[in-house]
Amino acid sequence: MNNRRVVITGMGAVSPIGNDLPSIWENLMKGYCGIDFIKSFDTTDLPVKIAAELKDFDPEALGVDKGFIKRNDRFAVYTLAAAYQAMKDNEDLQMDPSRLGVYVGSGIGGFDTIMNGVSKYHEEGARWISPLMIPTMIGNMASGSVAIRYNAQGPCLPIVTACATGSHSIGEAYRAIKHGYADAIIAGGSEAGINPVSIGAFANCKALTKAEDPKHASLPFNKNRAGFVIAEGSGIVLLEEYEHAKQRGATIYAELCGYGNSCDAYHSTAPRPDGTTQSLAIKQALDEANFKAGESIYINAHGTGTPMNDSGETRAIKIAMGEEEARKAHISSTKSEMGHALGAAGAIELIISVITMNNGIIPPTINLDEPDPECDLNYTPNIPVKADVDIAISTSLGFGGHNACLAVRKI
Repeated sequence: MNNRRVVITGMGAVSPIGNDLPSIWENLMKGYCGIDFIKSFDTTDLPVKIAAELKDFDPEALGVDKGFIKRNDRFAVYTLAAAYQAMKDNEDLQMDPSRLGVYVGSGIGGFDTIMNGVSKYHEEGARWISPLMIPTMIGNMASGSVAIRYNAQGPCLPIVTACATGSHSIGEAYRAIKHGYADAIIAGGSEAGINPVSIGAFANCKALTKAEDPKHASLPFNKNRAGFVIAEGSGIVLLEEYEHAKQRGATIYAELCGYGNSCDAYHSTAPRPDGTTQSLAIKQALDEANFKAGESIYINAHGTGTPMNDSGETRAIKIAMGEEEARKAHISSTKSEMGHALGAAGAIELIISVITMNNGIIPPTINLDEPDPECDLNYTPNIPVKADVDIAISTSLGFGGHNACLAVRKI
């Protein structure tokens, strides 16, 4: 069971730069920035007034019914919209329900529901709190909702590791299939954390940029970077055991062939500055994927645009790969275009990594006009670059010191 291969047979996402994969890819290639002034609530009294919100999002057009939308928090709605896309081409997936699992996490869960419930309590009293508040706010409801939708009776887990949630969810699902606990798992992450409380809290802990120009605010690897831009969305993949997928004639987008998981054990919000612990996750994924010197590699970096992350991640890549190979790597941070979707980021970025590898075009890191001397690798500044890619990896580094790395290859 330990040598079972795992492939990706479905992908879907909703994001600030598009609500389907063709739109997301087209906008990445254009260098389109999905960050703007917040439209969904009044920001007059807030220290930060920009974010990367979804635009023209129509959940009913993406298979989510009106009743579910009305009863559930946005993070669960986003999840079902992304899962619908991932499963749309897999309607022939006939299998024992006990062998189909769901691993979908959220860094925060139903933040809007919590905020609104607390307000209702203070304004009108406990008797007026919605009876749906608890099942709507809890972070496992995205996984549970997907399981109900697709009759997935196998292992079902909501992983919560802050900004590494989406990557850890996919990585742990990969291991569950590899070791025989399931034959297919719907996996990924979702986040809907843009509200006045989260903006105030993230700003007060000095994580968010206070840039006033939304189109020049998310600045990964730039000397003038000053924090991340909060975003929202969901990314979902269908992982499947290779022989199972091949037997049913499924479209295979890539083989998921490596996963690394480590912890900084250093600080609740700051990454370990020397990059040593982050490098462990990267090296684990590369080793499991049998990466060899000289192979062409694409790295979708965590690249948040915070001062400590980008320099530390640069060191981590060099430690994991060696200086020479690190300098050959094609790297970009697509957060420069779509902001940081927290628990959804890793899943969306893995999907982008797969499309990058299959298309042979490296998406750019936009706004990289003044590179930080400490961030001295090839971050694909400002315009896409054509390059054949043998292997792609995606890194995610979360509050609490949680590090994850996923590796994919063509098949």
